[in-house]
Amino acid sequence: MLRRGIFALCLAALAAAACATTIARMNLRQLAAASRVVVRARCLGSDSLWEGREIWTFSRFATMEAFKGSPGAEFTVRAIGGQAGGIESIVADAPRFFPGEEVILFLDPAAGGYSVTAWDEGTFRVTRDRAGRRFVTQGAAEEVYDRAKRRFRSENIRRMPLSTFRRKLQSITGRAPARGGGG
Repeated sequence: MLRRGIFALCLAALAAAACATTIARMNLRQLAAASRVVVRARCLGSDSLWEGREIWTFSRFATMEAFKGSPGAEFTVRAIGGQAGGIESIVADAPRFFPGEEVILFLDPAAGGYSVTAWDEGTFRVTRDRAGRRFVTQGAAEEVYDRAKRRFRSENIRRMPLSTFRRKLQSITGRAPARGGGG
């Protein structure tokens, strides 16, 4: 039984490698332009299930602020991968969410709700320091090699104050965020 499970996982990994997806690097302005919805939200929970030959995770969120579009008071995000039927499917750069977690998401409509634009790149996690200040960090941990300086550099947003990030989004979308019910 265990051997069949391991064999199935190996086959799934080979199939995923054969059908690999490449996502072009986008800056904040490009992410916003490519997305129908930009929202700050709190994760309420997630459920994974088999759909066809893939495991998908459906995470439920409560809207806190909408910077672009109207996701509703609650919405669902669909992402490939997860754990169902004793099998775990891990897909590189597919975002994962945890109950209670606060995030800013760049979204597009998808079956059963939304999908995250550019996967982890369109996911920004909001954290607090000991003093209660909120910071935003982009989900993707992408580094780019700078040939001129001969070193790797991160192009991601790391520990940017939430207030600064909100102002950037407002200047990009041209609209003040609409408040949701989550604070």
